[in-house]
Amino acid sequence: MIISASRRTDIPTYYSNWFFNRIMNGYVLVRNPINTHQISKIPLNPDVVDGIVFWTKNPIPMLDRFNVLREYMYYFQFTLNSYAQDVETHVPNKQKHIIPAFKKLSDMIGPDRVIWRYDPIFLNDTYTPEYHIQYFEKIAKELSPYTKKCTISFIDFYRNTSKNVSDLSLHDFPEEAQKDLAKELAAIAHSYGLLIDTCAEGIELQEYGIGHARCIDDRLLSKLLDCPLDIRKDKSQRLACGCVESIDIGAYDTCRNGCKYCYANYSEKTVCSNFARHIPDSPLLFGEVGPNDKITERKVMSCKVNQIRFDM
Repeated sequence: MIISASRRTDIPTYYSNWFFNRIMNGYVLVRNPINTHQISKIPLNPDVVDGIVFWTKNPIPMLDRFNVLREYMYYFQFTLNSYAQDVETHVPNKQKHIIPAFKKLSDMIGPDRVIWRYDPIFLNDTYTPEYHIQYFEKIAKELSPYTKKCTISFIDFYRNTSKNVSDLSLHDFPEEAQKDLAKELAAIAHSYGLLIDTCAEGIELQEYGIGHARCIDDRLLSKLLDCPLDIRKDKSQRLACGCVESIDIGAYDTCRNGCKYCYANYSEKTVCSNFARHIPDSPLLFGEVGPNDKITERKVMSCKVNQIRFDM
């Protein structure tokens, strides 16, 4: 089993104490986002957790507690964009705080385990193609000794995204324009020795040396664990998504980064309300188990393939 922590919220930034408490208690409760009275109890013992994938824009709150994870394999999907606080409202200054945190994290766990994400990419009067090219190169130069790969994507207009970006006056971004920008970004990435791929994009960019990402990546975890994993593609994700199956332990409407392009938050008011109900010692990310809730223990197992395999 792979744990995703989390596509739905930034656990390292805002809920790291809660996460470490759940690791030490050996389980977590996760509400079904569709039927909120259905709660799954997920074991977090190292004998069934093959890996943890963290998604974050700021891992600083976690950096002094990795000893709690000494029995686990994990890696980070680390989003570091060129947007200012008009877009990423509560993300600290990139040059002063986030880039140094990226470097420190890489020094602690290794560049293979810190994947740089530059996504989602959109255009407006401020964030032009030329702007992205200029700042992508600045960030790539800083990060190239500390990571092996950059994953990019172009903005998708989910219901929440469309509402939240309405004041950014976005420009049209047709496929040909995406290809032109991707070609430039790929050339920069390659010049710094970085692989580059796309997250859940149907657009084909192989001619520029850009592959399709597998953000929840059994291949990477197999390499890090030095053991093959037998995990299926995640059919619950978008068709173009290459991720394998995982269990996400986050919750929607709980991330306080305030990114305008976010698909996981409906409104700042809802986020603040949910955050106020967060209890670090609770098995749920926020709130408590109610009388109408039904808890079901989810049956999980390790996906490690321990048999010796012979090449034919």
